Amino acid sequence: MQGDTIALYRPVGPNELARLRENAFKRWPPRLPEQPIFYPVTNERYAAEIAERWNVKDSGYGAVTRFEVDAQFMARYPIQKVGGAHHTEWWVPAEELEALNDRIVGVIEIVREFRAE
Repeated sequence: MQGDTIALYRPVGPNELARLRENAFKRWPPRLPEQPIFYPVTNERYAAEIAERWNVKDSGYGAVTRFEVDAQFMARYPIQKVGGAHHTEWWVPAEELEALNDRIVGVIEIVREFRAE
């Protein structure tokens, strides 16, 4: 792939992680009907907060994933600030997730994990 890439982060619970494994950590699974937006975040700190506070609370496990996407493709999505200064994310419509998947460079990697104590 030509051009620069940008790092995206996404907190996941065990169910989404299992679906990532099924896709060999190369593609995000389709969104559910009640999930019209795919929300990757811009930084590991924010992703870790979500994984630790919400995924662990809901399921006992949360992970932070990191993946590289073609920067020119991501430029079409404005970064949304949804809270504190580092609470920033992209809003990718579910119907555009396959296009994003096609522009992932490399694999989706787990960079942090959290478990209930």
